[in-house]
Amino acid sequence: MPLFNSPEPSFDAVVIGAGALGLCAAAELKRRGRRVAVIDQGGVNASAVAAGMIAPAMECAIDDLSPEAAGVLRRARALWPAFAQATGVRLYGDRAEWRGGNVAELAARMAALGFEHHFDAASARLTTREDAKVDPPRALAALAQGLTVIEARALRLAQDGPGWRVETTAGALHAEHVILATGADPALDGLPPEARAAVACITPIRGQIGLVKENLVDHVVRGPGAYVAPMGEGSVIGATMEPGERSVTPDAARCEAMLAAAWLVLGQTPRPLIIDWRAGVRGTTPDGLPMAGQVAPGLHVALGPRRNGWLLGPLVGAVVADATEGRPVAEPTLHPLRFL
Repeated sequence: MPLFNSPEPSFDAVVIGAGALGLCAAAELKRRGRRVAVIDQGGVNASAVAAGMIAPAMECAIDDLSPEAAGVLRRARALWPAFAQATGVRLYGDRAEWRGGNVAELAARMAALGFEHHFDAASARLTTREDAKVDPPRALAALAQGLTVIEARALRLAQDGPGWRVETTAGALHAEHVILATGADPALDGLPPEARAAVACITPIRGQIGLVKENLVDHVVRGPGAYVAPMGEGSVIGATMEPGERSVTPDAARCEAMLAAAWLVLGQTPRPLIIDWRAGVRGTTPDGLPMAGQVAPGLHVALGPRRNGWLLGPLVGAVVADATEGRPVAEPTLHPLRFL
């Protein structure tokens, strides 16, 4: 039974995908007074299977990012306080810690990139107060407030005058602008060649986490092979990075290895825990930074944030919203044309 009555509804923008990038883009467009619909087939997406790290300092040091890439993550972090206040997302935690392993090397990278930090060589601990986090399920719910969210699967797109017609399992709708925030999913039918080429640049990467009802830490603690972070009333243990994997069935051996690494990071003797292991598949680009911007008239992408979707969400949302308004590209580093 079609969801829509005739005639087919029309919106200023339609976002396909309700992960962090899609909902941040939709929320930003709504903030700017646009009529927005979000199409998503429902269920748990990769943005929900995450710790919700807003962590430029740690991520830049761990991945040994260039100053240019670090600048993108730093600018994304700077947008979060105002964006969180405007959308009702709770941003919390201003302390993140790394214990053991190559801690001196990580401290040197943070120093080289200009991130605030404290390195205690005696205890092999590195602390920064430039990072924060959100709780993904709660953040997704907050971002969706006030949006028209259509639980359906997008089937195909077709150019419709100056805009686009989007066919879904619930019916069809029209939009002046369409934003593809489809994660690591294959290209939709009807995409023009340039959009199809952009989607083809995305490769899958699986991440596994474990949700624990027990409160193991009061701030993010990272180390070789694992992290432990607050999550709601409990904790989250994470996370694997498995390029090319698409299965959302948790891998018992990898989860057990991650749990063992987490106990070492915490410096605690292993004990029984009730853990809800989950797996999610996100997309990544060849250079690890997302694609955000226009790929064809009225057609935009918000794809491939690797493991930094929550950190980069407000920045990607702002870039996409600017593109729909014909503004100059604020972050050319993220423009999809770099791969096309």
